[in-house]
Amino acid sequence: MQIARAGLALALVFVAAAGGAQSAKGEGPEAGGARVAAERFLDNLVGEWQISRKIRGTVVHNTLQATWVLRHRFVQLHMRDVKEPSEYEALVLVGYEEKTERFVAYWCDSFGPDYAAPGFGKRRGNAIEFVFNYADGPFHNTFTWDPKGSKWTLLMESEKDGARVVFAEDTVTRK
Repeated sequence: MQIARAGLALALVFVAAAGGAQSAKGEGPEAGGARVAAERFLDNLVGEWQISRKIRGTVVHNTLQATWVLRHRFVQLHMRDVKEPSEYEALVLVGYEEKTERFVAYWCDSFGPDYAAPGFGKRRGNAIEFVFNYADGPFHNTFTWDPKGSKWTLLMESEKDGARVVFAEDTVTRK
């Protein structure tokens, strides 16, 4: 009988620990369905990537490391160009706001605090269009996931007088 109780107690501890691990990842019973779906979509960003960026008539190369951080509430994107020393570096936190049902991206890069900004966007199919409202006008960065090719495209566009102008386009593929 004591062995059975010990086994039951051990099983309960295991179930409680497993439930705690799920909660830390945002997949426990308290997590909303929309948040779980958003996290599953963002899971596609996680990993080691290489970026080929078309910008101002040239192609530059960057690396991207993406990991879940802050109790599985954000995916941190760490981008760096491949030059030594690096001329461009960015840290971006991407997450999902349950209350507003939108994605948020906090973008900080080597251009400094004057260009650091939050962007907000809704998911449409396999894309999230983030809009960053800068002093000189809105800036759009659309993250599009291609599940067949297992790659991302990031289309960056400035906006002047209601018309969009392509700033850069990234093709993001796994290393």
